[in-house]
This record gives sequence, structure tokens and C-alpha cells, in this order.
Amino acid sequence: MREVVIVAAAATLGNLLVGWDSSTIAGGMSYIKQEFKLDSDPTLEGLIVSTSFITGTVVTIFSGTVSDMLGRRPMLITSSVMFFLSGLVMLWAPNVMVVLCSRLLDGVAIALAITLTPLYISEIAPPDIRGTLNTLTQLSFSVGMFVAYVMVFCLSLTDAPSWRAMLGVVSLPSIVYFILAAFFLPESPPWLVSKGRITEARNVLQRIRGTEDVSGELALLAEGMSPGGEGTTIEEYMVTPASDLISTKEAGRDCIKLYGPNQGGVSMVAQPLINGQGSMLSRSMLTMSRQGSLVAQAQNLKDPIVSLFGSMHESSNPQELGASVSRSMLFGEPDQSPFGTSDNLHAPLLSSQISTDKALGDIPKNTDIGGGWKLVYMTPEGGKNEGKLQRVYLRADPNAGSQNCSFVAGSGYDLQADGGSGGGGESFQAAALVSQSVVIPKDVNIKQDVAPPKRSSLGGLLDIGVRRALVVGIGLQILQQAAGINGVLYYAPQILEQAGVGALLSNFGISSISASLLVSVVATFTMLPCIAISMRLMDIAGRRSLLLYTIPILIVSLLILVLRNSIHMSSTLNAIITALSVIVYESCFCMALGVIPNILCSEIFPTSVRGICISICSLAYWISVLIVTSTFPFLIHFLGLTGVFGLYVVGCILACIFVYLKVPETKGMPLEVIIEFFSIGAKPE
Repeated sequence: MREVVIVAAAATLGNLLVGWDSSTIAGGMSYIKQEFKLDSDPTLEGLIVSTSFITGTVVTIFSGTVSDMLGRRPMLITSSVMFFLSGLVMLWAPNVMVVLCSRLLDGVAIALAITLTPLYISEIAPPDIRGTLNTLTQLSFSVGMFVAYVMVFCLSLTDAPSWRAMLGVVSLPSIVYFILAAFFLPESPPWLVSKGRITEARNVLQRIRGTEDVSGELALLAEGMSPGGEGTTIEEYMVTPASDLISTKEAGRDCIKLYGPNQGGVSMVAQPLINGQGSMLSRSMLTMSRQGSLVAQAQNLKDPIVSLFGSMHESSNPQELGASVSRSMLFGEPDQSPFGTSDNLHAPLLSSQISTDKALGDIPKNTDIGGGWKLVYMTPEGGKNEGKLQRVYLRADPNAGSQNCSFVAGSGYDLQADGGSGGGGESFQAAALVSQSVVIPKDVNIKQDVAPPKRSSLGGLLDIGVRRALVVGIGLQILQQAAGINGVLYYAPQILEQAGVGALLSNFGISSISASLLVSVVATFTMLPCIAISMRLMDIAGRRSLLLYTIPILIVSLLILVLRNSIHMSSTLNAIITALSVIVYESCFCMALGVIPNILCSEIFPTSVRGICISICSLAYWISVLIVTSTFPFLIHFLGLTGVFGLYVVGCILACIFVYLKVPETKGMPLEVIIEFFSIGAKPE
């Protein structure tokens, strides 16, 4: 896994430059205002800051579609080139118009980096650490901010601070970004599979996974090209060690035989539960998928998809499940399979009518697809799907424990608490998503429908699951900006200066501008340990939990900024409270609301429309950023700091409500499984 971590870290260099840009424009804006006398022209001041966002808004409209056509890596290379050119133009910048031109180029670079880096990382990362790797974008952004603020602060202490040097030096790290993007970063495997470049995708996967056998993940990527089929069902299986009797005679027509690589025979057997024996997980998922409209009619505002996803992460007390169930079995930790020992379930075979000595071609030998999930195949007998290859996403049920299981010939499973006799052994329940496969195995006589035609991007956007995912993505991007981060971030030095932070350091002979910059340095430095905590929790506590726990802290921080002027206090105490509130706000924001919207947007859309859907969500982000940054000077002028922060409090409250009602938990789930759940959970029946 070391290689994929290095690749993800290299890809986030663009986010470091985005953070660098935000700090340099925030720190250099005071000097730009002085040189071009912009104090009496807030419109032009807001335009300089927001010009890059105007460009970003336009670029975002096309970036996703172009990345679907040309690939992810060429767009990251383009971003590095735009950063380089914008820095060169800013070093020259004799007047405001040239400054605006530089900001236009900068907007192209920022838009591509922000939009495509999370997408790229999500497509190369294993499910178990996808959240952690995507949090590297926020860490890189904050490191860029910190380093840039230190540079700006040092330059502010000189006799003639140069804002051109502050903003133009970005050209130097952009050269490193270009070299890494052009010569080190591989193309995204899902994109390669979508273009039929299977050999290249295999080579990339072997490189970033550090293993030769990537057949399971390749098959998963192929299956991901056709999510949410009409026949997709949620089922519950009992997985148990196979006896000679059950493997040869009593397996049942829907049984999946699971073969160990070193045993030469059936190792485990997965058979659907019948007669209402499904666990609460299975019944909960089925109920949620069928009763979405009834829940709405009952005025339950919580989206059924939230409960559907939540059921996959609810855990029972392991002690209640019996001593034989390990935590790794329940949660699918990467070092141990949730389905037993490492000798089991590596080589799935189809149902009993296919001989074991046949070459299975495209059927994977390695079934592990991450996050405790397995991809296995079967060919059911009877019904309209008889003889057709079906894919099964199988995962140990966290709500159902293992039991000792004995078999009674001809009567299916007889679960006995005492274990009984007759071939008994440890068993456990597993949830499964079952649908028709798009893989056509070689040299196997299977009835397989013609692979479904590729839908256009517009056709994919009409799917109900995609529409529901767009609501989540667009809502998060808008509310992220409604919480006020860009207003605080880009104007933090001016906010702190107006609050009298300069008085804190006046005894040291530091100007008020330098003092406010120093506080910004401290604020960005405190972000780093907070992001480290976020990286640790992103794949443990999960995205949804981090949002619900950190947004209330944002509300409290902003309320303090609103109420501080209502309480009589000294100017020094007022400056201290303002500085601490800004630091706490920025630190907690970067832990969750600053990074999770982009992570979720890169996870919840099908591969066929992922680029265009992320463009739509990013467009909502850029429009929101444009509105917040361009109106901030006017809001400060008419409402003052107190009124502006009051608006941001309302935005945070709305964000908290939206997360609780609409945002599902996606930690540890393969992208293709997430997409299947959105497709199923969004359907009324």
C-alpha cells in the first residue's frame, strides 16, 4: 500500500498550491489596496479576490466532461501549467488589469485541482483507507496555507514588502507539481477500464497495490460500469464451512460454493436464508428500500438512504455474538478476511453445474474488493435468471453473529445453539447485493445477455440513484460555503486587524498588518494537528459522524464572534477572544466540513457519469464561493462583522440539519457498492 499513499500524496501538491494562493492573496491584499488605492472601491477589491472563482466556475462546467474524455492525469498536468503561468504574470503585474489576468489563470489551476484531485484519489485508493488518503488534500491545503503565511509574514517585516513576490513565487512549487503529474502519477484504473484499456488498468493496479493478483478489483471495475440493474436485490446469506455432504448433494440451487486456493475443494458455502431467517440488517435494508414514500408521507424527514447505509455500519457488542467472532470478522479490517482464515474464499467458482476444471477466464481468482466485501459469482437454476452469471457483493453482517451450524440432509440449515453434530462448524450471516453480471467468462457455457449499451452522460444523470446522490453532493457544497469559510479565510487578516489584534503585539514594534498575519500563521498551524486527527478518524468514526460532531463547534465559535461586541470588555480581551474564535473555527472546519463534501462527491456517483456529476457539484461550490467572497466587503460595510457572522451561524445550522437528514455514511465501502446502494435505496419499490 506504500505506493498508493505516495501517489495520493503527490497528487495533492495541487491542493498545496491552492492553499498557498489563498494565504498569499489574503496577506497581500492589504498591500495591493495601498498601492492601487482601493479603499474607496470595495467592488474592485472584491473582484480581485473573486476573479479566480469566476474563472473556476466556468472551467468547472467542462472539467468533469473533459476528464471523462481525456483522463484525470492530463487535467492535473494542465493545472500545474496554469499555476506556473499565473505566478509569472503576477510577478510582472504593473496595474490592476494585469493582476486580474493573473487571477484568471489562477482560477483555472485552482478549479482543476479542487475538482479532480479528490476524484483521482478516490479512484486509486483502497476502500479501507480511501477517506484517510482523501484527507491528504486538506492536509496539503493547510500546509500550503501555513508555509505561505510564514513567507508573507516575513516579507511584511521588511521595509518595502513586495506583494508581487508574495503572489508570484507560486511558480516555483508548480514546477515540481508538473514533473510529478507528468512523469510519476499513473492514470486512474476505473477510467482506463471505462475506455477498454484493461491491460493498462491491470498494470496500474499491480503497481499501486503491490501485488500481481488484481483480478478481483479488475472484475469489480468492470461490474461498476453497469450499476443498479433492474434485477438487483438485497439478500441475506449464511456462510459456513462446507461438509462433503453439503458440497456434493445438498448445496441448493442458489448456493455459492467458495473454494480455498490451497485445498482443491469447497472451503465455504454461502446459501440464502429462507423462511424469515434473515437478520435485522437484511430486513431493515429491504424495508427501507420499499417504504421510502411511506416514510415521507409519515413526515419522517430523514432520508431512507441514510438509514439504509447506516444499517451497514451498526455494530453489535462482539461479546454478545459469541467468543468465536473476532472484531476483524465483523468490520472487515484489511489484515484479516471477515469470512475466515486467509486460506478461504480466494477462488470462487460458479454453481454446481460448472465443472471445477474449466478455465474461468475473466472470473477473478482474488475475491477481496476491500472494506470486508467480497465479489463472487453464481449461476442460479430456475426462474428467468437460470443459467445467467450473477455477481454477488458479499459482506459479513455486523448485526448477526456466528453460530455453530449443523446440517440436516434435505432440509437446508438447522441452526442449533449447542452445535449439534453432523458436520457442524462455525458459521455467520452475510449481507449481499445480487445482480446480473456484465462479465462474460471465457470457455464457460453460460447464458449471458449482451452487455448493456453504454449510456450517455445525460442518460446516466436521469437515474434516480444519481439524482439522489446529486442532492447530497450539491447540498453539501452549497452549505459548506454558507458556513462562511471563504469569507473568514480570505479576509482573516482584515477581520483580525479590525478587531484590534495589532494591540496584542504593539509593544514588540510590529505593525497591525504584521500582527494580524502572525495570528493567521498560528491559526493555520493549529489546523495541522486537527487534520491529523481527522485523518485518523475518517475511516473509523466515518464522514457523517465527523460532520455531526464538528459543525456544532463551528456554531459556538461564530456565536462568540457575534456576541463579543454585546459584552463590555477591554480592547485587548476583545482581540484575544476574536483571535481564539477564528482559530477554533478554522481548525474544526478543516477537520470535516472543509474536506468531506469533496470526499463524498468523489464516492457516490457511477464511473460512467462521475466526472460530469462532480462538475455539477463543483459548479455549485464555485457559484457559492463567488457569492460569498464577492459580497463579503459589502456585507462588512452594511452589517459589520457581527451581522456577517450571524449569517454564517444560520448557514452552519442549516448544514447540520442537512447532514443529519440527507448524508449517508460511506466509510470502508467500495465505490461500486456505494453506487449500488444509492440505486436501490432511492427506488420507492
